[in-house]
Amino acid sequence: MSNKIEPAVYRVNELKSHKIMMDKIHGKAFYDKHLVSDPKTGMTVDIITYPAGYVTNWHTHPHAHGMYIISGRLKTSAGIVEAGDFVWFPEGCIMEHGAPDDGDCTMLFLTNAPFKIDFVDAPDNK
Repeated sequence: MSNKIEPAVYRVNELKSHKIMMDKIHGKAFYDKHLVSDPKTGMTVDIITYPAGYVTNWHTHPHAHGMYIISGRLKTSAGIVEAGDFVWFPEGCIMEHGAPDDGDCTMLFLTNAPFKIDFVDAPDNK
């Protein structure tokens, strides 16, 4: 008996975006197209769009995550990340990120474990 495993194809342009609200983000929303969660590792892959001016509050994650910028620019605590660039946030990094006021930002968002966010106070040097 053969155990044939097939790849999964996601037609991203055909997927519905889900509006995500976070109480800690001043009532503003971002948009998510969830692609996959790995049941063994908890790794996730999503397409996320931050509307112009949306910026997360300072936070950290108990996992690493990366963002490949598909369109627009991503405003981060490390500076501006342009379309075509990739930014990796190590586990425990204190950060904020979002879209600048002048345009939306759409990215491929990847985690290496199940997603969790912990909001923190801004670092002393900010």
